[in-house]
Amino acid sequence: MKIDFLANHPDKKKVVAEMIYEEFVVKTDSVMQFEDVVKYFSNTHKTIFPITLVAIEDDECLGTVSILENDLKIRRMYKPWLASLYTKPEYRSKGVGQLLVCKTLEVVKELGFSELYLRTEDTSEYYRKRGWTFIETVSDDKYEEIHVFSISVNCN
Repeated sequence: MKIDFLANHPDKKKVVAEMIYEEFVVKTDSVMQFEDVVKYFSNTHKTIFPITLVAIEDDECLGTVSILENDLKIRRMYKPWLASLYTKPEYRSKGVGQLLVCKTLEVVKELGFSELYLRTEDTSEYYRKRGWTFIETVSDDKYEEIHVFSISVNCN
């Protein structure tokens, strides 16, 4: 399995868009259209935000993760953010997500950051078990509870 920038695999942008649309757009009743998601992933980069990584094996995209400058408008002082970590169901519990996160930490470190942040509404335990530090619980106009976590960019 190889973790690489989506920007190096433009043929995978629609597959990534489908994963993210189904998991993070449809399930949240967002008004965003599928075409908007495809357009977004057509404009990810390698050294400036947004950055998207993909896990590829035998030319199949197994999962994805993005790095954003900000993923929570009410907390602009935190940056950058891990966002939209997703592994296809049939590849879960096989280390794909952990490899995506590890590569994310390497990329963030190369960009000169010492911390990475994330927000979650319902997967706090997943991140706690993987060494992320709980920072705070906040709310915005869309969610009642958003848990903010951070981690040092040194990947073990």
